[in-house]
Parts: sequence; structure tokens; C-alpha cells
Amino acid sequence: MVIENKNHDDKMAEKLKEAFNPKPWNETKTHDSWAVFKMMAEMVEGFEKMSKIGPCVTIFGSARTKSDNPYYQMAEEIAYLLTKQGFGVITGGGPGIMEAGNKGAHFSGGKSVGLNIDLPFEQTSNPFIDNDKLLTFNYFFVRKLMFMKYSQGYITMPGGFGTMDELFEAITLIQTNKMVNFPIALVGKDYWEGLVDWIKKTLLLSGNIKESDLSIFKIVDSPEEAVAHINNFYTKYHLKPNF
Repeated sequence: MVIENKNHDDKMAEKLKEAFNPKPWNETKTHDSWAVFKMMAEMVEGFEKMSKIGPCVTIFGSARTKSDNPYYQMAEEIAYLLTKQGFGVITGGGPGIMEAGNKGAHFSGGKSVGLNIDLPFEQTSNPFIDNDKLLTFNYFFVRKLMFMKYSQGYITMPGGFGTMDELFEAITLIQTNKMVNFPIALVGKDYWEGLVDWIKKTLLLSGNIKESDLSIFKIVDSPEEAVAHINNFYTKYHLKPNF
């Protein structure tokens, strides 16, 4: 373990030295230009594929959740119920909760979409994604753009930093009117209530958010409640998944 930590520190030191080392303007310009083209290529491919899929709901959650975990089973059931309501299901394409979401959609005969991310650990695509609906991204921000642009709602299962990142970005964009409002369900009262209590007692009481911001999301505790939250939102606007 000591050797592994030392190797990690040595690699980090090399990366920091490289980052701080001044580069010629031509080298910087060339590198940045190619990076822009790579980002554009990912966006174009994403727009082309996702625009043909139709209304979908995204299911977020931890890649580390095992198949015998109750939340894995809930995610699978939620996906199954969503597809029976006419929605496709989008996930991050990896294992854990993402696998459960794709699995539920797959076995219901619905659309099963995976937006995978190229990572050095943890993330490999799961086998329940439709063959023509798997995209793999190098850039997190491009992948997040696809979630935002092509989702009609978010089902947020228990997860870690990545799940929180997706959740709070969506809340921020809705709060600031940068994105059309859509339903967000947080599944699992035991998991989410502590965070929401902190938001109320700290952010709200400090005046950093408004009372109305708390209505952007809803805590639910069952697959049926989660799917009902999505359906009720669109029923209010007299819209159905085939719009």
C-alpha cells in the first residue's frame, strides 16, 4: 500500500510539474484547437443519436450498488414502470444503479439508452443497453449536456459525488431558468432526508435559496411514487410521453 501511494504521488507530481511548465504559444494553440474539435465531435454524435430516441427519463445512482441491494431492485422496477408509461430510460451506462435502470428497460421491451464515460476505473458499459443507443464520452460536460437536453425527468437514486453533481446542476439550471422545468424525484427517504434537512436549515435559513426552490425536487420512497411524480408533472400540462 505504501508503494502504491508513493507511485500515485510521483505521478501526481509529474502532472503538476507539466501543468505549471510554460508552453510555447503555438503548442498551446494547437493542443486547444484539437481539444475543441474533439468536443465538437462528441456533441455532434450525441445530438444526432439522441434526437431520434424520443421522450426519456434519466435514472442516476451509484456505480457501486450491488444487485442484491434494495435500491438496485427499486431502480430496475422504476425503469420497467417508466417504459410501460411510454418513456425510454437513460442512464450513465455503467454498472450498479445504472445497470439496474437499463436492465428494467431492456426486459420491458422499452428503449434502453446508455451515456457511458471513459474512466480509468469503475466504469464499463453494462450489457442491457440497446446496441444502437450506447454512446461513450471523454468529456463529462458533454455527457451532462446530453442528460439535460434529452431528459424529460430525473430519477435520482442513492449515489456519490457524481450523482450529487448531476442532481445539483439540474436544480441550478431549473432554479435560474436556464433550463425548462422538469420533474426530479429523489428515491429513498432514509438516504435523502438528511441532505434536504441541511438544505432547509442552512441554505434556506441563510437566505441563499428561496422556499420555492425546494419544490424543484421531491423525495419519494417507492417505485410507484417515483413514476407517479413524473406522470403527474406532464398530466398537469396535458402532455404524454409520445409528444
